[in-house]
Amino acid sequence: MAESPVPSPVRLRDRRATEAAIVEAGQRILLRDGFPGLNVQTLAAEAGCDRKLVYRYFEGTEGVVERIAARAHASLVRFLDAVPASGTESLRGFARESLSAWLGALRASPLTLRLMAWALVESSPLVNRIEAERSAVLQAWMRERRPRLRTPPAGDAVAVNAVLLAAVQHLALSGGARPGVGGVALDDAGWARIEAALDALLVAFPE
Repeated sequence: MAESPVPSPVRLRDRRATEAAIVEAGQRILLRDGFPGLNVQTLAAEAGCDRKLVYRYFEGTEGVVERIAARAHASLVRFLDAVPASGTESLRGFARESLSAWLGALRASPLTLRLMAWALVESSPLVNRIEAERSAVLQAWMRERRPRLRTPPAGDAVAVNAVLLAAVQHLALSGGARPGVGGVALDDAGWARIEAALDALLVAFPE
């Protein structure tokens, strides 16, 4: 029986290069035009390849979006891992450290912000999965930093943290779309005010 031909290194490199070009194209489209502009036709045109290759290598746009999301999540991990540990022993201090780190990570990742904006207007298995994976990035970082931190029995620190986390994420999203929120300009001075406001709000957490 004749053996199946082994793909040549050139063909393998061509496939890898084409896959990379399609993912890069998807990233450019997402950042430039938002998710409404992302489809097989625009991907192929932007990448300079046949539409059939988008289906062959990624089974359509979902596979490309999954690869893009993986890149975005990796950028969040790199940012968070570079944040110096504060060594705080209090829930308040750790909440402050976590919220500030997450705000910084989101602001440093325009691609993540585009994916988050997408999730605000569309619910699908793909979008929901991306949202869950992003949340898992933050949860894993928090567990690693403070694995033995316990929630106090009094009050509802978890709910307070959820409200503040939602506020931080909204501010990060707004920073890329408008000049200010609620009378606070989202410039360097405004972000400093927001950081100070976090300190004031976190008095709800015990020391």
